[in-house]
Amino acid sequence: MISLETDLKDSSIKTRKLILHTPDDDERPVYISGNFNNWATQDYRFKMKKIDEGKYEFEFPEEEIFQGELIYKFTKGDWSEVEIDRYGNRTPNRIWSDSKTSRIEKVAKWRKNWLPYRPSQLPQIHLISEEFEIPQLNKKRKIWALLPHDYESSDEHYPVLYLQDAQNLFNENAEFGNWQIDKKLAVMSDYGIGKIIIIAVEHAESERIQEYNVGKTLLGKGQGKQYIRFITDTLKPFVDKTFRTKPEREHTGIGGSSMGGLVSIFSGLIYPEVFGKLMVFSPSLWVIPKIKLGFLDFFDPQETRLYLYAGGDESETMVEHVSKLRKRLLKRESLQGKMKIRLSINEQGKHNESYWSDEFPKAIEWLFFSNKEE
Repeated sequence: MISLETDLKDSSIKTRKLILHTPDDDERPVYISGNFNNWATQDYRFKMKKIDEGKYEFEFPEEEIFQGELIYKFTKGDWSEVEIDRYGNRTPNRIWSDSKTSRIEKVAKWRKNWLPYRPSQLPQIHLISEEFEIPQLNKKRKIWALLPHDYESSDEHYPVLYLQDAQNLFNENAEFGNWQIDKKLAVMSDYGIGKIIIIAVEHAESERIQEYNVGKTLLGKGQGKQYIRFITDTLKPFVDKTFRTKPEREHTGIGGSSMGGLVSIFSGLIYPEVFGKLMVFSPSLWVIPKIKLGFLDFFDPQETRLYLYAGGDESETMVEHVSKLRKRLLKRESLQGKMKIRLSINEQGKHNESYWSDEFPKAIEWLFFSNKEE
């Protein structure tokens, strides 16, 4: 027998419908992210139904959780593709707190690959040196610093991320395109996740592979260990002395893609006392498919965050190698509870700067500005 109280409670639950109009429509689906799904961006339970060009609808389930105040935003599947206003600025969260059963919303524009950006938010690009000495390799190298846009008017200290392959990070004339990290940092600053110093080290051109190759691999004997010592023993002390950094390991990261990703993995594993954050995109694990991890047992493990990205359309083994590395690190007894790994797989991802560019803000947010473990 159903009680009168239950009947009254059920009758108070009403269907609520969202109607969205967007003149800037394209082929990407529209999702709703909000306080009802932990702000997940590609939650298929909250994918809107396309009724017509530029018109979408969504009916919330008849559940009590959707009867109270709803706080939400519209996205095209990711925060890099979130709604923006007609001037390209971020929009405030939308709030539905009245008792009406339907609501009409409008989105003027959408981000695409984190763009557009506000020029006023661009980081200050500072050339540290045309010929910075690398005593460990008896070489010289061009090195850049990207400082927060308001660095000069602030007295803040900032976390630091050391990135390889500076030629491909923000250079508009790069042969294979670039990560556009300057533009991405400009957008991120609007969302409170871009206050960071990037130290960009140019690669060694024809000697790049040898320099990023650590130990003896399928590519022969590399100079990776000497290069890593340059970052830790020479460059980092200079950076901490020259700029307002947070020098502690928990505020210091290193990263790169391909061979630059490989040398970044070893940097973090060999010097855990220096690097607490690792940004590793599409690492060339094929050159050393069976990385020996026994040396890790000789270190006092410290909490480390590793953001691992791989594209499904890079090679036949990329996703497999990256997944195996994650599994091996998490199983390592000496690292139990200390190694936090976020694995990001884009099944359509290719081995190029465009995909690494899109992943960069997500990695920065998780590594430096989030408490989420995975």
